Amino acid sequence: MVGAVQEGIIVRELNRFEAIGYDRAVVTKPPQQPCAEESKWYEEEIDDDLKLCYRLNSVLHRGASKYQEIALIDTKHFGKALIIDGKMQSAEVDEFIYHESLVHPPLLFHPNPKTVFIMGGGEGSTAREVLRHNTVQRVVMCDIDEEVVEFCRTYLSANWAVLRQRQALPRHQRRQVCIWSCQMPCHSPLSLLMLLLTRRNMKCRAELEKSRDKFDVIVGDLADPVEGGPCYQLYTKSFYEHVVKPKLTDRGIFAGPAGVLTHREVFSSIYNTLRHVFKYVKAYTAHVPSFADTWGWVMASDHPFNLSAQQINARIKERVDGELVYLSGESLISSTTLNKSVYKSLQNETHVYTEDDARFIHGHGRALCA
Repeated sequence: MVGAVQEGIIVRELNRFEAIGYDRAVVTKPPQQPCAEESKWYEEEIDDDLKLCYRLNSVLHRGASKYQEIALIDTKHFGKALIIDGKMQSAEVDEFIYHESLVHPPLLFHPNPKTVFIMGGGEGSTAREVLRHNTVQRVVMCDIDEEVVEFCRTYLSANWAVLRQRQALPRHQRRQVCIWSCQMPCHSPLSLLMLLLTRRNMKCRAELEKSRDKFDVIVGDLADPVEGGPCYQLYTKSFYEHVVKPKLTDRGIFAGPAGVLTHREVFSSIYNTLRHVFKYVKAYTAHVPSFADTWGWVMASDHPFNLSAQQINARIKERVDGELVYLSGESLISSTTLNKSVYKSLQNETHVYTEDDARFIHGHGRALCA
């Protein structure tokens, strides 16, 4: 997820502090007899002179993989929240806004999406929303970090329960769901490329070039492009041009997120980079309260996005299992009208995101272990 949420997690209690591995992160040990005024907070640094605080019930789990720091916190206002490298990834109270906006627009604009590839998505929520579409026959999800996937299987079990239910359906109703990480056998072109970028495995490049797999929709649910982090190379022109686009079917659509508060840092650059690769690029926004930001998403295709609100509503009714909580045809169409400041930034952007000329959001991730 790309956007305004930034580095730094701090959980404060009275008197005693214990470092937990984040660059600006400490967790305090509770006193033997906590007083009524005891206070715990998750503090996220947006910029050098801006921080946001969330009151906590508890820190449920924290740890580190070889790629990134992982934590699950229980906030008083937004419920359980997943934190990676000190950045809020999603909160249970409003994650439906982010995931419905990320997944359903590209699948609804596609005439008949049958195959979907998810880059990242270790939390499981993106796959959950994809599987609500009755046209989808095959879903492939690849996260670069096996430990994040296993962490989310354990601590965000509701999402994975949906996937297990799908696999328990009668065979004629069952859909293929593949979930891979870097340490699992894989033959998908995009998962192989992610292996290549994170582990520099040249054999993967050869397999990638031979692969004929294509997908109707590719969804990028990736970590922020932070300097030293694991995913910034997956926002580059070369990646979109030489990997993503060739792996889309004729009317295929790519979709990914970016925070609008930081649009001058990365959102406008990602938008402009996609315009150099695809004929049609559509940006749209929604406010996600737990992110303290108006969030943005981008769809890209070589075919126009020209459905009306009524047509979108009809496709929701025909294709989507259950009722969407946030998205409707009317709200989706209105979300494509950007405010003047963001619109001008996107239209005037000249930067193209490359490996040698990348933009990063404030903060930094952990260096990769090759």
